[in-house]
Amino acid sequence: MLTKRQNLLETIRGGKPDRFVNQYEALACQDTMFGMIMGDPVSAGNPSPGPGQQAVNGWGVTIKWPAGLPGPFPVHDAEHKVIKDVTKWRDVVKSPRLDFPDSEWEKYKPSVEAIDRKEVFATVFIAPGIFEQTHYLMGVDTALMNLALEPEAMKDLIDYITEWELGYAKLLCKHFKPDCIFHHDDWGSHTSSFMSPDMFNEFFVESYKKIYGYYKANGVELIVHHSDAYGANLVPYMIEMGIDIWQGCVTTNKTPELVKKYGGKISFMGDIDNGVVDRENWSRDLIAREVRRACETNGKLYFIPNTTMGGPMSTYPGVYEAVSEEIDKMSKEMF
Repeated sequence: MLTKRQNLLETIRGGKPDRFVNQYEALACQDTMFGMIMGDPVSAGNPSPGPGQQAVNGWGVTIKWPAGLPGPFPVHDAEHKVIKDVTKWRDVVKSPRLDFPDSEWEKYKPSVEAIDRKEVFATVFIAPGIFEQTHYLMGVDTALMNLALEPEAMKDLIDYITEWELGYAKLLCKHFKPDCIFHHDDWGSHTSSFMSPDMFNEFFVESYKKIYGYYKANGVELIVHHSDAYGANLVPYMIEMGIDIWQGCVTTNKTPELVKKYGGKISFMGDIDNGVVDRENWSRDLIAREVRRACETNGKLYFIPNTTMGGPMSTYPGVYEAVSEEIDKMSKEMF
């Protein structure tokens, strides 16, 4: 029987997996918070709230997670927006500090070193991403309008965020030597990307090529990018960026068609929409039906069945675990 790590690599490389990769099972955790690596001096000084909580992060953004909702989101009323005029962003934006002594990083290393890297990938969780960081600072609608109306200011801001992320990447690679990066950045709604492919290329592709290229050049084997949205029109750019697995691929992307067209260049993790299965009145029959559909239509290679949530969790108790159990059943049936 293959290890979880081996089975994932066989799946995304077109080899001979002996079962489905079951959701997030191959991505190891340390200092667990919702199942991903989040423990380091930088993230500790850049807090994100838990369910029912509110916090101000290291960028000065107020973030709230209302109880019963899938995740946190910035507060964007007039009082709380960090950037009110993007042409003056330098006056108000200050990135979180990165200049921690090595002794601060040493506190987190025992849990990293405890990971069995033969079995799983030691995985660093990073959120928000570059686009999300722009709209965290000013609001989604404002950020999108500014891409069109104030492109130079937005490019300067994006460069600033990119350089900060690169600085963070250097520290993570130096101190943790991760095998995998799990990086959030939502790029669309359920039915459309937030911007055209040309605009996406103009503003964000080079930044991600720098960041993901740095990780790959410094020992990171896998780039897993979360965007639980429509993004089928952006897949060629995802490949160019160096993304190995697109996690959060919702059904509106017609995932089986993407697997057939792009399998071997990128793999797809998802196709079990949280909006369908992760609901108050969820049932085992519904979950079993959705898991079967996803596994049978996408096949064994270049696809990882998974809810589209950006972490090993669910809004309603029991959903994530039920999905995992049904995936195991499909593995026994199909392999």
